[in-house]
Amino acid sequence: MNGKLFLIVGPSGVGKGVLVNELKKKHPEFFFPVSATTRAIRKNEEEGRQYYFLSEEQFKKMEAEGKFLETATVHETQKYGTLKEPILEAIKDRKVVIREVDIQGLESILEKMEKEMFEIIFISPPNFQVLEKRIHKRQPNISSEELAQRLKSAEREIAKKSLADFEVISEEGGIPEMVSVVESFILQKVRIT
Repeated sequence: MNGKLFLIVGPSGVGKGVLVNELKKKHPEFFFPVSATTRAIRKNEEEGRQYYFLSEEQFKKMEAEGKFLETATVHETQKYGTLKEPILEAIKDRKVVIREVDIQGLESILEKMEKEMFEIIFISPPNFQVLEKRIHKRQPNISSEELAQRLKSAEREIAKKSLADFEVISEEGGIPEMVSVVESFILQKVRIT
């Protein structure tokens, strides 16, 4: 098997997290890298399991040293980053690496990695009505302003789906099919030809 990074991209509420969790269950041999963050550790979290928890200074130093493939600032204060070295080591060790990223992160990775090292899988909603329903289901008390902002973000992200190597529609009730299609794509790409 060849090592390769598979980036899972798509708008919020489309099922990326569910897909990644199902792949973890089915393929414990795949590598799912842990992100770094400056946010505080929460109850029931462990260092190195959900995240590597860094101080603002540590994060800035690592960023300046080029240790991240991509970084993002969330809620204007908390920083998140994908560490480069564990991913490159896993690819070198011929492992399948699965990473969920947003469009901003994808664009950064496109600049920092050779394209033959990764594949981009875009998860699309069947339509905006379904996406809106899913967002409401996840956050029943979402304000109309935040919902409008999320749908606008989704439009921007979907407009960039042409960057992807493979697109999957996340149909209502279709999680098993989506997982199966993505799994087949991954296995086809890493088989030795």
